[in-house]
Amino acid sequence: QVQLVESGGGLVQAGGSLRLSCAASGSIASIITVGWYRQAPGKEREMVARFTSDGEPDYVDFVKGRFTISRDNAKNTVYLQMNSLKPEDTAVYYCHLEDREYVSRMRRHYWGQGTQVTVSS
Repeated sequence: QVQLVESGGGLVQAGGSLRLSCAASGSIASIITVGWYRQAPGKEREMVARFTSDGEPDYVDFVKGRFTISRDNAKNTVYLQMNSLKPEDTAVYYCHLEDREYVSRMRRHYWGQGTQVTVSS
């Protein structure tokens, strides 16, 4: 099993910054993608930023230029630096990892417990 633990959420004023961290542990196989999703009240969960299977960063349009995803492979940690935050960025942010088992080749999806980000106007 794989565990994902997020941290770094909180309350910030519009225009402020937060940095989220996601530490992965356990039996991680061949990583396909790793990144961040968010879910606002009454809305579906949506992708925010991720590393693709090619290892390249991929962002949803509404965070481009404001958010930056990075990773520290030695620490099995992924970060999301969020700048110029807006009230509409308020949501629970989830870390997500998809890997592929080496023998069965089966894809697996893992989610963290989520961390609340609240941006006040």
